[in-house]
Amino acid sequence: MLLCSMGVSADGFINDRQGSFAWSPPSDELFGFHLEQVGQLGGYLLGRRLYEMMLVWETDPSMRADEARSAFADVWCALPKVVFSRTLDRVEGSNTRLAEGSVAEEIAAALAGTDKDVSIGGAQLVGEAIELGLLDELRMFRYPVLVGGGTPLLPPVTTDVPLELAEVRTFESRVIYERYRRVRASTA
Repeated sequence: MLLCSMGVSADGFINDRQGSFAWSPPSDELFGFHLEQVGQLGGYLLGRRLYEMMLVWETDPSMRADEARSAFADVWCALPKVVFSRTLDRVEGSNTRLAEGSVAEEIAAALAGTDKDVSIGGAQLVGEAIELGLLDELRMFRYPVLVGGGTPLLPPVTTDVPLELAEVRTFESRVIYERYRRVRASTA
């Protein structure tokens, strides 16, 4: 299954007008939940900006400041990752490579290479996966803040994409986790 799991403002942005997401540091409870979820993945497809943001988990020893963060770094380093970029000619990090095929080809290869779920991150990539009908599940961590602009997680769509609410959870930090499954047309 292909899923997207991202933090968003209450108005649906992954960052604000200045490109910042300082409003979204996870609480310990939420961080533990992220660790559990990432530990269940078999691969990750990500855009350049997300790759650059997450690279610190592989290169910065201060990210291993405590047991939970060290565990996350271990899980992240072990996870196979494919980076989509028009500007990078190489990538760093364990189990990380630049995409060689189209979004559809790389998604198919990632899913074929594991019996676990694969995540996709980065607004443009998520938009392409939605447009291609390949995204199976959308997981949003909705932070209690309005930023009024920035990069929206979800693109405008050309046709309706029916979703089924599968789970809602509120964390002590007031972040609301919403998990939606794409409703596929019945073939029967």
